[in-house]
Amino acid sequence: MTDESSDTDGETAGSEADTTPAAATLDREELRDSQRAALEELLFRLADDEFVHAERATEWQIYAPTLESDLALANIAQDEFGHARLWYDLLQELGYTEAECIWERPAAEWTHSTLVELPFPEGGWGNAVVRGYLYDTAEQIRLEALVDTSYAPLADRVGKALSEEEYHREHAGNWLERLAGEPESHDRLQTAVDELFPHALSLFTPGEHEAEIVANGFRRATLDELRTEWLDTVVPRLESLGFDVPAVEGVSLDTEGDNRVPLDTEGDDGVGDDDEVSDDDGITDTETVPRPDVRGRDGTHTDVWAELYEEFTHTYHEIQPEEPATLTSEEV
Repeated sequence: MTDESSDTDGETAGSEADTTPAAATLDREELRDSQRAALEELLFRLADDEFVHAERATEWQIYAPTLESDLALANIAQDEFGHARLWYDLLQELGYTEAECIWERPAAEWTHSTLVELPFPEGGWGNAVVRGYLYDTAEQIRLEALVDTSYAPLADRVGKALSEEEYHREHAGNWLERLAGEPESHDRLQTAVDELFPHALSLFTPGEHEAEIVANGFRRATLDELRTEWLDTVVPRLESLGFDVPAVEGVSLDTEGDNRVPLDTEGDDGVGDDDEVSDDDGITDTETVPRPDVRGRDGTHTDVWAELYEEFTHTYHEIQPEEPATLTSEEV
C-alpha cells in the first residue's frame, strides 16, 4: 500500500513539474494572451534597461580618463544599443512598431530600472565604474537565466548578448579594483556605492506578470533568486575592496543567502506591508537606508528621467519623419 501511494504521489509531482514548456519550444503564433502579456513585460524591461543605460554611457565619449577607456565605453554603449535592438525587434515581431517601442511611447510607460537613468556627477568616473559593475553583473545573471528560455526567438538571441556582457563586466570590474587602491578614488567610489546600490535593487522589482514569466519558462529563475545571486556576487566583492555596502531597508546583506528577505510579490518593497524588520532578518534597524520611492519598473521615475527622455526623443518629434531611422545593430 505504501509503495503504491508513493508511486502515485511521484506521478502527480512529476506531472506538475512537467507543465513548464521546455527550452525553445514556443513561438509567437502559439502564444495565448496571458503568455503574450508576460513576454512583453519581460522584453520591454530588457530593452528599456539596455537603451537607457547606453544613452547615459554615451555622455562619457571624449570625457573618459584615458583614450583606452573612452574607446571601451563607446564600444560598450554601442553593444547595449545593439542589445536593446535585439529585444525591441522581438516586440516588433509581436506587432509593435519601433515608434511605439521608443520614440512615441510616453515617458511614464518606460519600465527600466532607476539605476540606469540617474545622471553622472561632474567628473564622476567612479560613478560610471560602480554603475557599470552593478548593472553588468545583474545583466549577466539575468541573461544566464534566459539561455534555456521556452520562447524560441528569444533563445536565438541570448547568446550574442551574453558573450558581449562578459566583456562589459570585466571592464567595470578591472576599473573598480584599480580605483579602489587609491585613497582619493576609493572615497569617490564609496560615495557612488552609497548612491547607486539602493537604485540597483530596482533591477529585481517584480511586475504584474512575474509569475507567468517563470511559469511559462520565459525566464528560468525568479527575480528573487536572481537578486540573491546578485547580492551574493557584488556584496562580497565590494567589501573585499574595502567598501561599505549600505544596508537598505528590507534587504538582508547576509552573504550566505539564508536570511534573505524575499521581494514583495506586489513589486513594492523588499519587505511586505505587514512585515516587520528585525535583527532576526539580518537587518540592523539603526543602520538601514530607505529604499527609493521610485522603482522605474512600475512607471515611477526620478526627476531626471523626463529631461533624458526629452533629449533622445527631441529630434524625432522635431522632424516628424514619415519613416524614422531605425535603431541599428549588427545582424543577429
